Amino acid sequence: MKSLTRLGDVKGIIFVGVLALVGLAGCAGGAGSDNSVSMAPAASAIPVIEAKPNLSWRSGGMVTAANPLAVDAGVEILKAGGSAVDAAIAVQAVLGLVEPQSSGLGGGAFMVHYDSNTGDVISYEGREVAPRGATPDMFLQADGKPMSGVDAIRSGRSIGVPGAVAMLELAHREHGKLPWSRSWQRAEQLADEGFLVSPRLNEMITNALAREGFPAEAAAYLTTDGRTPRPVGSRLVNRKYAETIRRIAREGAMAFRKGPLADEIVAAARRTPLPGTLSHEDLRSYRPNKLEPVCDTYRVYVVCGMRPPSSGGIAVLSVLGILENFDMSSMGPTTTAGWHYFIEAQRLAYADRDTYVADDRYTSVPLAGLIDKSYLRSRAALISAQRAMASAQAGNPPGAVPRGRDATGVFTGTSHFVIVDTRGNVVSMTTTVEGIFGSQRMAGGFFLNNQLTDFSFRPVDDAGAAIANAVAAGKKPRSSMSPTIVFRDGRFELAVGSPGGNAIIAYVSKALVGMLDWNLSPQQAVDLPNVIARGPVIAEVSRADPEALAELTAMGHTFRNIRGAGDGSGLHAVRVMPDGRLVGAADPRREGRAISVPP
Repeated sequence: MKSLTRLGDVKGIIFVGVLALVGLAGCAGGAGSDNSVSMAPAASAIPVIEAKPNLSWRSGGMVTAANPLAVDAGVEILKAGGSAVDAAIAVQAVLGLVEPQSSGLGGGAFMVHYDSNTGDVISYEGREVAPRGATPDMFLQADGKPMSGVDAIRSGRSIGVPGAVAMLELAHREHGKLPWSRSWQRAEQLADEGFLVSPRLNEMITNALAREGFPAEAAAYLTTDGRTPRPVGSRLVNRKYAETIRRIAREGAMAFRKGPLADEIVAAARRTPLPGTLSHEDLRSYRPNKLEPVCDTYRVYVVCGMRPPSSGGIAVLSVLGILENFDMSSMGPTTTAGWHYFIEAQRLAYADRDTYVADDRYTSVPLAGLIDKSYLRSRAALISAQRAMASAQAGNPPGAVPRGRDATGVFTGTSHFVIVDTRGNVVSMTTTVEGIFGSQRMAGGFFLNNQLTDFSFRPVDDAGAAIANAVAAGKKPRSSMSPTIVFRDGRFELAVGSPGGNAIIAYVSKALVGMLDWNLSPQQAVDLPNVIARGPVIAEVSRADPEALAELTAMGHTFRNIRGAGDGSGLHAVRVMPDGRLVGAADPRREGRAISVPP
């Protein structure tokens, strides 16, 4: 069969180290920081996979992210003695300025962190939350039908309470080495002095203008005359962003809870058309979460990711757990068979994810059942070696309650970066404002998210069954973000993640299979064609072998929108090689790079 690309099993669970989930260390936070935090309960049925400390780290550090200016900011912090979290703050602050279509201060984020000194693997959740005034029918029209995606996105109803800065503040209190204010300096300088518009930013502005245009403030910032995108190479200055950065550097996340920035956020969300209900009380009450990651074995590795409200960790482990029943390494990336099994595993995992996963404070999520080895073995048994399944339906994992058919839209955006500091600490962080330029409404020089369109627009399906990911006041919309860290023999092996809406699960799974099963370098794994199988299969034609696509079609796979599709990824990865070197990868579909820092 043609290649799609043109190019000892662990027994039980690894036990080493401790998960630090009892109490919070009061390490030097930012000025005005609030030390309270929401702590999500651990699910006792989920195995606790513990990693080993690495006190003899000699591999130096590395930063890989989607924009060179953001990478440079992170490298600068590592060279100054900063931790992976210190560098993550700097990277996020710059990404929000130079890549505003993807992430920023007005959005949310998920982070998985490995502490090489203690062996702790912890995840931090800064997901946006629905305001107290949110209702299950707020994305329905008067006739009861869902409103259009464009109308929902550009409305005030799409804006959730931002959580990225609060999450970073929490992580900094526990893992920061430099003062909070230090990591914001490069972003402040770039905002004041200006940065050059990149080809991707210009392309995103052009695309948004072609679809629906911008509200007045965004148009004034991103265009020359309301209709013409800022040209590539032109200097873009954002002094309001610089002012906001200075405020955050002084006040920490408190800047979002009260004062002029909070006033701007509320005013933007409540502006017509379709004003939202976001209030000052919603901003004041927001707190990030510190969570156990969801981890499980995959062959000789342990893979750790995010638990709800993200579906990413569960779904990636579901894909891998199904594939664990096949000899993927013998097939390799040069066989149609390898891609066939990968597609089918995705289809089954997505069907379960779409049905059962949502904010587990509001919905019973059968987390342990969804990644149970026996259950996934039964799912793998549904896959034929010769033919594609006629349809992929949700299964009945242990602990599941029947749910309605998912009605969540498909929106893309987001950014991902990986940082390893010179002490061996690791950050894998996915950050987002949801769609392109989020809600397109601005406050404080940045874009506010449209994260609430990640909810199902309908609260029940056609049969009247309740949908798990329906809107509710105080609820967090289900995410697909999949920041991932992998261990072998208790030692850090690699970190990876990607943007891409619900296709994130496909992108990250592809990279993991490429590296762990097919023995590819991080860059080779990232470069593999993207193949997304949530519904009809989407394949990245520019990187795929047409004959392999034809063979997959002959097996019964149905492809849709294949020309130019699958290029929404922004995979970034770092792996420790057998000789101790760090090797990084940056997705060529974006503008990033990977830069190493000497020990």
